[in-house]
Amino acid sequence: MMDIAIIRAGQMYRYYLRQVLVGDGRRPARTPLRTAQEEAGVPAGRWMGRGLAALGLTAGDTVTEAQLRNLFGERGRHPYADLIEADQLAAGTSPKAAFRAGALGRRVTVTGVDLVFRPQPTIYLLWALGDEKTRKVIEAAHERAIGRVLTWIEDQVAIIRYGKDGIYKVRPPGGLVAARFRHYEARSGMPLLHDHLLLSVKGQRLDGKWGSIHSEALFENTVAASALYNETVAAEVCEALGLATEPRTVTAGRRPVMEIAGVPHELIRWTARRGDQIAACLKELETEYVTAVDDDGELKFLPEVSERARVQLNKMAAHKTRPPKKQNSRSLAQLRADWKQSAIDTSEVAADIINSLLERARAAAAAIRARVATVVDVALAAVDVTAVVFVMNGGGRFHRRHLLAEARRHLALVLRGRRREPGLDDRIVDAAIDAHCLDISEPKTTRGLLSDYRLYTARWALPDLRPARRLPRPIRTNRRRPIPARRPRPGPRARMWGSGRYPASNCATTARSSPPRWCAGSCAPPPRGVGARTTLPRTSRRRCPSSCSRIRSPPLSAATRSRKPNAGRRSTCRHCGP
Repeated sequence: MMDIAIIRAGQMYRYYLRQVLVGDGRRPARTPLRTAQEEAGVPAGRWMGRGLAALGLTAGDTVTEAQLRNLFGERGRHPYADLIEADQLAAGTSPKAAFRAGALGRRVTVTGVDLVFRPQPTIYLLWALGDEKTRKVIEAAHERAIGRVLTWIEDQVAIIRYGKDGIYKVRPPGGLVAARFRHYEARSGMPLLHDHLLLSVKGQRLDGKWGSIHSEALFENTVAASALYNETVAAEVCEALGLATEPRTVTAGRRPVMEIAGVPHELIRWTARRGDQIAACLKELETEYVTAVDDDGELKFLPEVSERARVQLNKMAAHKTRPPKKQNSRSLAQLRADWKQSAIDTSEVAADIINSLLERARAAAAAIRARVATVVDVALAAVDVTAVVFVMNGGGRFHRRHLLAEARRHLALVLRGRRREPGLDDRIVDAAIDAHCLDISEPKTTRGLLSDYRLYTARWALPDLRPARRLPRPIRTNRRRPIPARRPRPGPRARMWGSGRYPASNCATTARSSPPRWCAGSCAPPPRGVGARTTLPRTSRRRCPSSCSRIRSPPLSAATRSRKPNAGRRSTCRHCGP
C-alpha cells in the first residue's frame, strides 16, 4: 500500500535528515549522512524520475545531504545551488542575482510529499524468511512497482498551475524528481520492507520556467495510486516466482486484501504487534469518546463513533502507542537470520513450514491457477466497479479516480497475480462511465471542467439496485436568499414636517403597512409645567384615535417665521383640526 505526507522546508532538517534517512533512528550530531546510514544498516538514497535530466542528475545516483538540503530544505532550490551560486559570484554577478540563479521558480513552503510504499504482509514475509534469491526478486519487483506508480503520477496526476488564480494547468512534460530511501524493519523490530519516496513539487513547464505541482491532486489520487502499487507488486512477484494470490478478509464488511496463497496467516499475526497495541488503545479511546460529558453533564459527542471519528481516533492510537525505534547496527543478513529464528520460536508455526515457505506457496499457486481462468470481461467488470463505487461512496456521487481505484482492485481479484495488458483499467473505467454512469456535475470553476473532476452517479433505476437507497440530494451552497427591497426609513425632518419624498404617516394606497404615527396636535396631551416643550418627545405622544394621515407641527417662533416664510405653514390634521 501507499501512504502520503506533506514535506515542509523545516521538516527536512528536524525530521528527515535526523531520523527518516537513517532508518527512523537518531542521527548523531555532526555525523555525515552516509556514515550515519552505514551505522544504521540502511542503504543510501537513490534518485528517480524523468525530471532528473533538467537538473543534471542521473537515475540511480546517490543522494547527498547537500542536494536534499537545497531541493527540500531551502524552499525549492536547485540541487547544485551552492555550486551555481559560487560560479555566478566568481563571474562577477551580484549576490542577489547569484542567489536567483540557483532557484527553481518561486520559493515555496511545501517542498514535496513523502510517499511510503510497502508490499503486502505475505510478500515481505517471503522477503524476510526466504533465501537470498527470493529476497532479490522481491526487492526488484518492489522497485519496479514504485517506478510504475511514479510514471503514472507524472503522466496522469501531476498538474502545474500558473497564472491568476491558477487558471492555466499543464502536465510537467519533463517529469518529476524524487529521492528513494529504503528501510528494512518496523519500529517494533519486526520485518517491514518499505521505501520512502521524497517527491519534489518542482516541475518544468513547456516554456522552460519552473513551477510547483498541485499537491491536492496527489492527495486526491492516493487510493488509486495505492491500488496500482498493490496490483503491480503482487503481479511482479507472482510472475517471477510462480506464485498466485488469494483474498484475505482483514475486517468484516470491508474489501478483502490480496495476499500470496500458501503463506500461513499466523505469521502475519506474528508481525502485527503494533496492530494489537493500536487496536487495544483504539478501544479505550472509543469508550472515552462515547462517554465524554461537558460541564453541564451532557454528552459532548454522539453516542456512536462515526467512521470519520474512528479514523481520527485510530491516528491518535497509533501516535500514543508509537515506540521509539531502537538503534540498529546489524546488517540485513543478520536481521533476516534473527527474524527467522524468532518466527520459529514465537509464531506458533512449525519450523519445517517456515523453512519451506516458498515451496508451499508454489503448490498453492498451482492449484489456484488450475481452476481460475485469466479472462477479464470488460462489460461485466464495468458493472461490478460501478455498483461497488456507487454503494460505498456517500450519497452515490463519485469521480473518475474512484472508479479507477476500484477497477484496479477488481483486476487484482480476477487475475490472481498475473500481469495484465497496459490500459485495461482505463478501458474498464471508460466502459463504466459510458454505459452505467450519469454526469451530474455543475462546474463553477475551471478545474471542474476537467475530466478528472466530473461528478457522476449511477444511471440505473435505484429500486432495482437497492430499495432503501434514495436519490442523491443536491449540493447545498452557502448562498443566502436575496433580501427583499425595503423602503428606507424616513428621516426626522420628513417625519416632523410631513415634507420630502417620504410621507410622514400611513397612506391608504401603500401596500406595506408602516408603524402607527403619533399626532402632535389636539390629540396629544397638553404640556405640563411652566416652560414645558410644546412638542412632546416621540415616545410620549399618544396614538391618534382617528389614524391621522399627517402630523401637526409645533408652533414656530416669530424669529423663525421671519427667516423662513414658507416654514410658517403648519400641517393640519383632518380629524383633529388645525
